Amino acid sequence: MKVPQAGAVAAVIVLALTTSGCGSDDEAKGTLSVGIKFDQPGIGLRETGGIFSGFDVDVAKYVGKELGYKPDQIEFKQVYSNDRELLLQYNEVQFVAASYSINEKRKEKVDFAGPYFVAHQDLLVRSSDNTIAKAEDLNNKRLCSVTGSTSAENIKKGLAPKASVLELPGYSECLVALEDNLVDAMTTDNSILAGYAAHKGNEGKFKLTGQSMSTENYGIGVKKGNKELQTKINAALKKMVADGSWEAAVKKNFGADYKYEPAPAITTGS
Repeated sequence: MKVPQAGAVAAVIVLALTTSGCGSDDEAKGTLSVGIKFDQPGIGLRETGGIFSGFDVDVAKYVGKELGYKPDQIEFKQVYSNDRELLLQYNEVQFVAASYSINEKRKEKVDFAGPYFVAHQDLLVRSSDNTIAKAEDLNNKRLCSVTGSTSAENIKKGLAPKASVLELPGYSECLVALEDNLVDAMTTDNSILAGYAAHKGNEGKFKLTGQSMSTENYGIGVKKGNKELQTKINAALKKMVADGSWEAAVKKNFGADYKYEPAPAITTGS
C-alpha cells in the first residue's frame, strides 16, 4: 500500500479544518428561519417556483441582511394567524413578520420589534361599484370576510347591522366571490386589500374605499425574553426607514394608488 507524503496529509488536515469549525462567519451563521404568510399578495406570497414576494418579505430580507445573513441563508416558513406564537415559543423560527398586529394579549406571549407599518381596516369593492363609499352603505348588501376574523362583525354590529356576512376560509376565496358578484365587498386590513388589488391579473378590477375602521400596528415577533434580537431588529428597521428602503418597498408592493401612512416610530423594546 502506498503511503501518502507528509505534505499531502497536511493539506488534507488544513482542508478539513477550513470546511468545519474554522469556516467563514457566513458559514458559522447558518440559517435564519423567518415566519411569513404564504397567501397574501403584497404582504407575503409564495409564488410559482418557490419565489417569495411582498412587503413583509422585503422587510425580513432587510432585517436578515443587517443581522449578517445573505439572501440564500434566509429560510421562509409558512405561518398562520393562530400559530405564530407557538412557532416562536418552540424555536421553529427566529422571528415572525406576517401582518402581525401588536396588542397586549399577544405581548404576554411574545416580544415585538417595531412597529414598522400602520394599517387600517378598510373595504374592497369592484371598481365599477359606485354604491359603496363607506361601511354604512353595506346595509342590505353582502360582505365577505375570513372565518374567525372580527372585521365583518365589527361592521355588522356597529355600522351596518342589516349587512349579510359570508365567511370563507381565506381572502383569496373572498376575492373570487367579489369578482363573481356573490358579495358586494370584502373587509380586512387595507394593506392586505391593496396587495390583492395590485396583484398581477387584478389590476383595475377592484378599489379600496379609504376607510379607517381600526388601527393595526404591525410588529416583528420574537421569542419572549429575547431582548438582544429585539434590539437588533429595531435598529435594522430604523435604518431601513432612514435609507429609503422602507418607502420603496411600500410603493413596490401595494401599488401607486395606495395611501399609506409614514413609517411609525419604534415604540417596543425601548
